[in-house]
Amino acid sequence: MTGSRTTPSEPAATPERGSGSGIALLVIASCQLMVVLDITIVNIALPHIQTSLGFSTETLSWVINAYTLTFGGLLLLGGRLGDILGRRRVFMFGVLLFVFASLLGGLSQESWQLLAARSLQGVGGAIASPTALSLITTTFREGPERNRAFGVFAAVSAGGSAIGLLAGGLLVEWLDWRWVLFVNIPIGLLIALATPRYIRESERHPGHFDILGALTSTLGMVLLVYGFIRASEDGWSDSVTIASFAAAVVLLGLFLTVERRSKQPITPLWMFRDRNRAGVYGMMLCLAAAMFGMFFFLTLFVQNILNFSPLRAGLAFLPVSAIIAVGAGLASQLLPKWGPKPFMVVGAVLAAVGLGWLTLTDVDSTYVGSLLGPVLVFGFGMGMQFVSLTLMAVSGVQPQDAGAASGILNATQQVGGSLGLSVLVTVFGTASRNEATDQVPRFLSQATPAELVDFRRTGELPGRWGDQVLASGISSSFVAAAVFAVVAALIALIVIQVRPADLERLQGGAAVPPAPGTDGRDSGTEEPDPGTGDGASAVDGSPPRDGPPAPGRGSG
Repeated sequence: MTGSRTTPSEPAATPERGSGSGIALLVIASCQLMVVLDITIVNIALPHIQTSLGFSTETLSWVINAYTLTFGGLLLLGGRLGDILGRRRVFMFGVLLFVFASLLGGLSQESWQLLAARSLQGVGGAIASPTALSLITTTFREGPERNRAFGVFAAVSAGGSAIGLLAGGLLVEWLDWRWVLFVNIPIGLLIALATPRYIRESERHPGHFDILGALTSTLGMVLLVYGFIRASEDGWSDSVTIASFAAAVVLLGLFLTVERRSKQPITPLWMFRDRNRAGVYGMMLCLAAAMFGMFFFLTLFVQNILNFSPLRAGLAFLPVSAIIAVGAGLASQLLPKWGPKPFMVVGAVLAAVGLGWLTLTDVDSTYVGSLLGPVLVFGFGMGMQFVSLTLMAVSGVQPQDAGAASGILNATQQVGGSLGLSVLVTVFGTASRNEATDQVPRFLSQATPAELVDFRRTGELPGRWGDQVLASGISSSFVAAAVFAVVAALIALIVIQVRPADLERLQGGAAVPPAPGTDGRDSGTEEPDPGTGDGASAVDGSPPRDGPPAPGRGSG
């Protein structure tokens, strides 16, 4: 576990409610909103960024990946920083770093400058976001007050995507794409100014930072993603492609070695020993890959082929956010009765159906006739997943380990989205090149002299020929996305096993602890070290067949 053994001081254990507690919640929720909407608000601006800074369609995905890879890769380290250095202090630093990176991104004149700024934004978000969640526990009393605060935080997290789509459309349409980054500056500065006045500092916990684990995992994933994107442009036999994959394997192997040996790892590998939790992480990896790809390619489709304005494109995606909320609400109401597995299976199948339906898109597709139906099916399925996956990720976990379990789930979502998007971009690049090979002879036989001159200058097919190439690549990418969703459904069907104790917890009951020695050990005599892997059954958070973990077990 990334935490350390300490006895919380009284102020941290029983936070006092002050007259500014409502403002404190506003400050914390505003930070989370800023971090969450940054993905979708930039999505709407992608076509304009591509034109302004000269990205290819393949390299354009780095505008998303540069943020999500650093955000997901450093998310657990960011939470650890707050525990050790003080959460308010670290929270302010993360917000200000995010603001500074947003300023640099908005001022970018070259593609590499924007990517560097987006990476720095991800670092700031990874520091601020987990610390913001932790600050709720030190600012609000346990009980209804804290529950309401968590409810507001969750609502902001869920609604951030929809707000980002609409805000991105408005800013790009009325101002410029750079304002999707500049808008963070006044918001972040207000948060930073209000924080020391309305939020108290938390106690510090002794411990150390797993810097090597954070660096090896993040750099390994960056090189893995780069390898896929490089392959889409230069082929699988390219020396740089091969070197990228080789370096990624070495770094990720080193990461696993570091985590196994660390007493306070950034990613507690013992969390994966429970089949349900490992299955949930695998499902999130696949579903995030499908979701990131769907938003990325549909954004290009509606603006480049359907010629939607940025504002109209943002409005076009709002039904997806709404139906996700409906699916999540339905699942949360029926979960105690039916358990999470049916929603995990059905949700993944619906996501696969929606993505499979999207493979039928072509240059003659329309929004209402071709896109709205499948994205609603996809969104409803994804909404059913979010609540189910979160509950299963923390089911049977000791209270002190719940943060690590949910933190890994969030990190898996970001990293899975980046990795999956890179795979889909590779599929897109291959399909686009094949379609271009077919379209060039047709273009040469029908093009006007002006179109021929323009083609020789840019190397890009204009008009309907170019749209056909783009549509073919996007359609093929949806095939790969549907495969990701099918894999998620198979994991839910085969791997996930909902136990009676899990259902009892969902229904508000208390399961009876197992007798000592049920799992082959004396439950009261052993406290294993999660960093060494000793006592796996005692620390993996999974209940034995006849009940939850025995009291007093787990890591601190």
